[in-house]
Amino acid sequence: MPNRRDPDASGRGLEGGAPPGVPSSIGDLPWELPHSFLGLDQPSDSFDRADALLLPVPYESTTSFGGGTRRGPRAIIDASRYVELYDQEFGCEPGERVHIHTLPALELTRAGATPAMTELQEAYGRVADVAGGRFLVMLGGEHSVSSPAVLAQADRLTSAGGGRLSVLQMDAHADLRAEFEGTPNSHASAMARVVDRADVVAVGVRGVSQEEVYASEHTEGSTLIWADEMWEDDAWMDRALDALGPDVYLTFDVDYFDPSLVPSTGTPEPGGGDWYRTLRFLRRVFQERNVVAADIVELAPTPGLPAPNFLVAKLAYKLISYRFQGRLR
Repeated sequence: MPNRRDPDASGRGLEGGAPPGVPSSIGDLPWELPHSFLGLDQPSDSFDRADALLLPVPYESTTSFGGGTRRGPRAIIDASRYVELYDQEFGCEPGERVHIHTLPALELTRAGATPAMTELQEAYGRVADVAGGRFLVMLGGEHSVSSPAVLAQADRLTSAGGGRLSVLQMDAHADLRAEFEGTPNSHASAMARVVDRADVVAVGVRGVSQEEVYASEHTEGSTLIWADEMWEDDAWMDRALDALGPDVYLTFDVDYFDPSLVPSTGTPEPGGGDWYRTLRFLRRVFQERNVVAADIVELAPTPGLPAPNFLVAKLAYKLISYRFQGRLR
């Protein structure tokens, strides 16, 4: 039986088990879907049973153009409750076969960007340790939150005797500035904080400073794939995959997408990625590499414009589905 209350023709919820805190005697009432990713039933998809974990981190401090990324994680989870579980690509409902647990949001210190990132690296590392082999997907928040997660995963890989971690960065921007607006822990410096610990392959880039181009060209293990390359043919996919090592951390800044698809982001850049080409690439990445963890960042919800929130929620569902595609065939 699905772990989700499916709507009937009237749009009201049908009960597949009493919601948490509701006596079983009234469990059959038309309660709303749980406030968890995809509206899944958390007692059924508990932490102990989980294959994948969602970790919301609604942090925002250094955004420099449009704001609102602190509302991104909640908007993704809210929109996900209306995503259809059936996936035509797999011919099944991945949400039934993969147990997904939604953790509470991490509320980081407001004492400044540097203390917040220090706190996040320690907190994320502890969550990752407890998660073990579960697929951990962090929902940001601004892109600065990715750096502590990457460094924590690099530490875990080193401790396990692995090699150098690779970062696949889907992004309109290189985020290689040494610092921005007075802080080295800016969203615009996210990859600059990790290039000494991990190889970085940035895909979809189209808004950079000359400083960042120079940094990429003179940093071993840094690869930029420009957005306009993606519209010529699919050769860029091979180039990106060739630059990635066996173990990959995926960071997905939603401004990677063309703003006609996702205008709700801090710094939208024209000419970005489309939906199906992106999915073809991501499926290959998950097939050909070990994706150890992922994040999705920089959604800044626009009141009255739910479509971007829904797209990003569906993207999160696709990432989890690709991670466990072996059991969906």
